[in-house]
Amino acid sequence: MSCVVEETIKKKRFEFGKNWKRFLSTLNEERIVEAERSLRDMLDCESLQGRSFLDIGSGSGLFSLAAKRLGARVHSFDYDPASVRCTSELKKRFYADADDWTVERGSALDKAYLRSLGTSDVVYSWGVLHHTGDMWTALDCAALPVARNGQLFIAIYNDQDIVSVVWTKIKETYCSGALGQFLVKAVMLPYFLLQSVAVGVVRYRSPLRHFSEYKKRRGMSIYHDWIDWLGGYPFEVARPEQIFDHYTRRGFELEKLVTTNRLGCNEFVFRKKSLNEAR
Repeated sequence: MSCVVEETIKKKRFEFGKNWKRFLSTLNEERIVEAERSLRDMLDCESLQGRSFLDIGSGSGLFSLAAKRLGARVHSFDYDPASVRCTSELKKRFYADADDWTVERGSALDKAYLRSLGTSDVVYSWGVLHHTGDMWTALDCAALPVARNGQLFIAIYNDQDIVSVVWTKIKETYCSGALGQFLVKAVMLPYFLLQSVAVGVVRYRSPLRHFSEYKKRRGMSIYHDWIDWLGGYPFEVARPEQIFDHYTRRGFELEKLVTTNRLGCNEFVFRKKSLNEAR
């Protein structure tokens, strides 16, 4: 990791783990089932039985748990110590005695570490690699542990040109200190609240329906996602074709793509070609 990236992470990095810890207080069976469903849908499978699953940037641990419940052997890691504790807490809560689920601290930018993990049938990193401070290196690193014919499931923020530049400044302000955090929350949380009420009225004819429906998005919590969005720094973005080109040049083929025309994440599932296909 370069000195510049390391310094950026130390000084202005959003403390994702603290937000994930608060999210765990909302975790229930319904959210876990939704997380499982999202994995099955994107990976086009009913089960992960007999497959290995590497969770890069495990955060709350929800998707490591979902993969374990679907039958996978799981290895979870995160750079944020508090996120490591969150994932460890879920393992302790649901699979305390499982020796096929390991949790540890590691960096998505550490090539030597990722190589040391061997290969996995599924490498998963949803909404993580663009927060490392060096997204393109992280994208390269995420490809290293994917087994031949294995799947790489990632989600990367969509490039919205000047809008993305503005949001980068907002996130940097949030992470600049207590005053910056207060100002950003004071302005943006009421805006998000009104926006969500409007979506509920237009889409469901109910001002509160959007809040209850939100958990169907991968089992997540709308408030904790708001905080994650406001504070998520470092922050980088990419157009879908950039990610596609990046991985196809490295011996992957696209299996599934879900795009957005807004500020959210584009989701990609790539398959690493077999030796015969790669020739």
